[in-house]
Amino acid sequence: MVERKSIKEELEHADWITAMQDELAGFDRNELWTLVPPPQHHPIVGTRWVFHNKLDDACIIIQNNARLVAKGFTQIEGLDYDETFVPVARLEAIRIFLAYAAHKGFKVFQMDVKSAFLNGELDTEVYL
Repeated sequence: MVERKSIKEELEHADWITAMQDELAGFDRNELWTLVPPPQHHPIVGTRWVFHNKLDDACIIIQNNARLVAKGFTQIEGLDYDETFVPVARLEAIRIFLAYAAHKGFKVFQMDVKSAFLNGELDTEVYL
């Protein structure tokens, strides 16, 4: 399916519904959330679906990706969050890693991670 801009359009196609179910199943499998009643007197950060087609070298769709993301643009620094973190590997770090692995004769394996989550203990309440 070709990417569409509206969730109403996406819900008409089984491939996108499957992608959305896979995303939610990953949340359950990794025990990422617990449904609780909304807190009173606190702003709630909403969520939205982001849809993307994964293409091969010939630009043929090989996978539909649906991600449920927080509407971070509604958050206020200092009230909803204190710092941000984006887990992105820099090209220089990858080069250093590969050079070190080659020097030591290590085997290096690549894998495609379907869902990755940062896990840690929070000392503040998070309202989504």
